[in-house]
Formats: sequence, structure tokens, C-alpha cells
Amino acid sequence: MSVLALGLNHQTAPLDLRGRFAFAPEATAAALHGLRERLTRVAPEAALVSTCNRTELYLAAGGDHPPELAAPVLGWLAGQGGVSTEELRRHTYVLEDQAAARHAFRVAAGLDSMVLGEPQILGQMKQAVRQANEAGTLGTTLHQLFQRSFSVAKEVRTVTEIGAHSISMAAAAVRLACELFERLDEVNVLFIGAGEMIDLVATHFVARTPRSMAVANRTLERGERLAARLGAHALRLSDLPTRLHEFDAVVSCTASTLPIIGLGAVERALRQRRHRPIFMVDLAVPRDVEPEVASLPDVYLYTVDDLSALVQTAGEKRQAAVQQAEAIIDAGVQSFAHWLDQRAAVPLIQSLNHQAEDWSRAVVTRARRQLARGAPIDTVLEALARGLSRKMLHGTLAELHTSAGDERQALAQTVSRLFLRSSSRGPGDAGH
Repeated sequence: MSVLALGLNHQTAPLDLRGRFAFAPEATAAALHGLRERLTRVAPEAALVSTCNRTELYLAAGGDHPPELAAPVLGWLAGQGGVSTEELRRHTYVLEDQAAARHAFRVAAGLDSMVLGEPQILGQMKQAVRQANEAGTLGTTLHQLFQRSFSVAKEVRTVTEIGAHSISMAAAAVRLACELFERLDEVNVLFIGAGEMIDLVATHFVARTPRSMAVANRTLERGERLAARLGAHALRLSDLPTRLHEFDAVVSCTASTLPIIGLGAVERALRQRRHRPIFMVDLAVPRDVEPEVASLPDVYLYTVDDLSALVQTAGEKRQAAVQQAEAIIDAGVQSFAHWLDQRAAVPLIQSLNHQAEDWSRAVVTRARRQLARGAPIDTVLEALARGLSRKMLHGTLAELHTSAGDERQALAQTVSRLFLRSSSRGPGDAGH
């Protein structure tokens, strides 16, 4: 089996391009089935990891040439995002076998994240594995790849200090708000969405005791649950155009495929606020806030990419732990590569076993016939052993007779290693 990883992330592609390739969780199964239909000739195992920072496809298929998969997969992905294959190719990476495993392990351990060592990606990868399993596209090879990546990630977080002194996206958002507002206890905050990221950001804001907080979510019931836990009140998304002016800080992270806060709505809110500034953080991919909003003089809009400079500062403090983490990953990659090599030999081993079983049945059948005709048992047993030995050695001896020169010498060494390795043992050592 060969393993392939193809994707784009915050290091290779700008935010708006990444947004074109963001797959909602409920769309993952259909996407994986569509990819399998595109690759009908090989029908590979497939898993899709889609987060705000990356979209990655992991595939495993028989054969020794994984690059053959890259072109059709890239074409399929380009079609999903509505861009040309050439444009997408400029922003993607294609990794094979050990390189693909190393990448998966580094992603799971948080070494490839915008926030070095952040733990969220591990949960997102586990979700991707569950989705692939439910879609029926997760086979033995990818299962091994991901389970080993989770094990490596756990060891990295246990043994190293990769997660120490971290500053998360959530903390970075609060830090930026503190730079704009002198006192957060005089600020009205609106959270749009009710997912994990909003939960994290809201938790950081709660610690600063804002004047008031509100949660707006597509599903009001879920928004109400988060609001109740935060001591906030809940809004409907449809109320935003008429209520936006009430808030000094807005943090948004939804799964919407289109912006939910447009330029016009923010302009109206600013007029009602008499141009008092609005602090906005858009953590969604694709964007929740139209990018043109950033051009308004009284709006301070930050995206996930804008927050990267803040989180990298803290990341520098943990570079000493990275080398230790990379060593753990190296060991994991070597172990997976060894497993792949063993896996490649399975068909040959199965064929050898089937051949040996066929030979055994043939000589045993002949022996039973001889016994039925009254032949002496010793004669039958000797004939059985001699017949089985000849069948097992026939192909090998024929190759030795027909080979010559260096080929024959190499073959002779292999045959000696395989058939004469136990010649020094006594008859009683056979089973030990």
C-alpha cells in the first residue's frame, strides 16, 4: 500500500482561498463518496481533514506509485472550490508514504499549527477519522496512520513542553481587545456562533467581566444554552441587522458558507453609534464578515491570519521542545514505515500459504489412495515426505539451474539463507 497526503494550509494559501475549500462536517461523507467515484480505477481509502487553517486529503491505495493519484485528486479538489487546477497546484503540497506520515504526525502533535502545540487539531483529526469510518472510506492503512498519529501526539504532549506558555487564538482575541479598549468591564460583547472556538473565546472574555454579553446563533436553542452558561443573553441571527450597533466587540465563528455580516450592516451600525469604534474578530473560514468591512475607519477587524503574529511570539518560547517532539515523530514514522513494509508482504505470504496447502492436500490425497490399496504405512509415509519436498523445491531448483553469473550467485545465497538456515540444528530442535 502507498499513502498520499494532499492539501493546503495557512502556510501555503491565503485565507480567502482556504475558505473555498472548507467542508462542513455534514458535507464530508458526500465529498468522500464523490472523490471515490472520481477515482473508480483504484478506489482508495480516503479521509478529509477540514479546519479553519487547513484542508487535507489522506489516501491509501495499492501500488507503488502514489503520484498517479495526485493529479485526479487535485482536479477533483479544484472543482470543489471552483478554481483552476493550475491555481490550486500553486498552493498545495503533495506528500508520499513516510513524508505523508510525518506530516500527519506533526499536524496531530500541533507542530504544523498556526498556534504551536495547540490541542484543538487533535480533536479535529479524530472527528475526520470518525467521519471517514462512517462514510466507509477508512481502511486498514489509514486507520493505522491516524491511530499512530494520535499515539505520537499524546507522547509529544506528555513528554515535551510543547504546550507550555501557549497563547491561543482565544487569548489573542482578548489581548487585542484590551489594546483597543481601556477597560473591558465597560464593553458590550457579541459572540456569533456557539461552537468550540466561540466557547473558548467567550471563556477568556468572561474572565475580564464585560459589561454585557450576547450570543447569536443559527439554532436559537444551542445559543441559549451557551448564553446561560456564560451569564449572557441569546439573540437570533435575524436580529443582527437591528442590534449590531449595541455592541462594542463582535467575535464570530460559524460554519456559514457566505458572510453573515455585510458592509452595509456595519455602516448602519456605525452611524447609530455615532462612529464609536467596533472591534471585530472573524475566526471563520470562509469569512463571516465581508472583507470590505476592514476598510471602514471606525472598525478594527481581525481574521485568523491576522492573529498569527501574536500567537507566534509565544511559540518562539517553545522552540526548544520542538526538537524533542521531532525525535518522537521520527520514531513514529519509522515504526509506521516498518508496518507498511510488512503489510506489503502480506499478499505474498498468503499466496505461499495457499500454495503449501494445495501441495499438502495433493500428497495427502495420494497417500490415502495408496493406503486404501494396502500399501505399507512406512512406504506411504516416505513417499508422502518425498513428494512434498519435491514440490516445495521444484521451483527453486529450476531457477538455480537456469540462472547464471551474478544472478545465480545472488540466488544461491538467498536459497541458502531460506532453506539451510537450520541445518546446524539437531532433529529434536525443529519445533524450537
